Amino acid sequence: MSPDASPAPAPRRRDAVATRAAILKAARTAFTEHGYDGAGVREIARAAEVDARLIGRYFGSKEGLFAEVVDIAFEKSMMMTPELNGEAAVTLLTTRDQHTYDGLLLALRSAANPRAAAVMRDSIEGNYQARLAAALPGTDTTGRSALLIAICAGVLLNRMLLGHTALNSAEETERLIPYLHKALDAVAMAPQDGAGAAPDDGPATARNDDGPVQ
Repeated sequence: MSPDASPAPAPRRRDAVATRAAILKAARTAFTEHGYDGAGVREIARAAEVDARLIGRYFGSKEGLFAEVVDIAFEKSMMMTPELNGEAAVTLLTTRDQHTYDGLLLALRSAANPRAAAVMRDSIEGNYQARLAAALPGTDTTGRSALLIAICAGVLLNRMLLGHTALNSAEETERLIPYLHKALDAVAMAPQDGAGAAPDDGPATARNDDGPVQ
């Protein structure tokens, strides 16, 4: 090499943190727009501007990548405890948060795949539901937290994805917030003595306009 020759540039060091973040961002967009089955590893890598082999290196597989995306999508889910349910009811009936909307689309468009559904279920039960159950008073907290999440998801799906008229009217929403608050509290508050107990094994009694029917 001549004295005047410029040294060759050192190879650029790969930033693993930045690469993972780019892949996760591209994957979240792909899974949200196309669902688990419709999102391809090569397309995700192309959007992230990385070699497709890096997805296997950092996440193990497409399923592993999806699992991390799901954890991120649901990590900021709201808490529905007695002291927070007033705020939760307002949020559920008024939020326009894109993060929440994207999470709904991700779940809806991926749920048809059994493995994707299992990944989402495991993530919700192991993270969001577990945190909510730990914060609830009383007994049966696992089941009650699952009910609260189901109420939350149902309201958001009907309002944000289906565009249910009554749930998107400012006037109606103002009147409905107290009802939703009470519904959340009915599940979140610790049952009082005797409340919520399983019915006895005696004969069921139905009633019509002509009186009780055994």
